[in-house]
Amino acid sequence: MNQSREMAKIACAALSDKKGEDIKVIDITGISVLADYFIIANGNSDTQVNALVDSVEEQLHRAGYSLRQCEGQGTGRWVLMDYGDIIVHVFDKENRLFYDLERIWKDGKLISAEEL
Repeated sequence: MNQSREMAKIACAALSDKKGEDIKVIDITGISVLADYFIIANGNSDTQVNALVDSVEEQLHRAGYSLRQCEGQGTGRWVLMDYGDIIVHVFDKENRLFYDLERIWKDGKLISAEEL
């Protein structure tokens, strides 16, 4: 299994562990040099969004992957976690609907976490 796929699998499991909702994985390898995968999920509250972010960070760190950059941490609205090969977006429901990344990146291939 390649590194980016392994990272995406760990991130999805971490999101699922903390009851992240509507977890989506978009394979953007053919359409962007930003990363291989976008992982998108949402929580029901600021507290849950922050718990989801902490879970992803902890699990990927344990697996030996370093967070390159994190934007929005602590706000509980939209947190972007850049791991190079994957980018994890954790939203509250309202901001997820507003920004609608799935529509913006519709040229990517939507895959289920189980397919990883």
